[in-house]
Amino acid sequence: MSDTPAAAGGPQTVAEWLAQVEPAPPPALAQRLLELMAQDGARPSQEVPDVCLEAAERALALMLAAGSTSRDSALDLLTVDALVTYAFQAAADAPERIEARAMRAMQRIAAIPDAVAMQDVGSPRP
Repeated sequence: MSDTPAAAGGPQTVAEWLAQVEPAPPPALAQRLLELMAQDGARPSQEVPDVCLEAAERALALMLAAGSTSRDSALDLLTVDALVTYAFQAAADAPERIEARAMRAMQRIAAIPDAVAMQDVGSPRP
């Protein structure tokens, strides 16, 4: 599979791109990836880098909000890692933008704990 989204004859949607990732993820990880990216599967494959990062951010925010930091959350954390990896794998067709993309991704991911904490502050306690 080409790393370049929508390469000639390549995948046309995010779901098609994910289905062709090599090496294929283990079944449990593949299932979790599909679940997290279901809402974005029909988007054009050119959007794979953004879709993967957005899905990783959503998943990490949900994990932190739920206090999911135990071993039981290992699959979800592995999924976040895979999504970020896939985002940059798919973005390899534009190497001139990798540094800027990486900086934005680091800033957005680093801001998630504070954003979750701010939501917790505003949430009513039972």
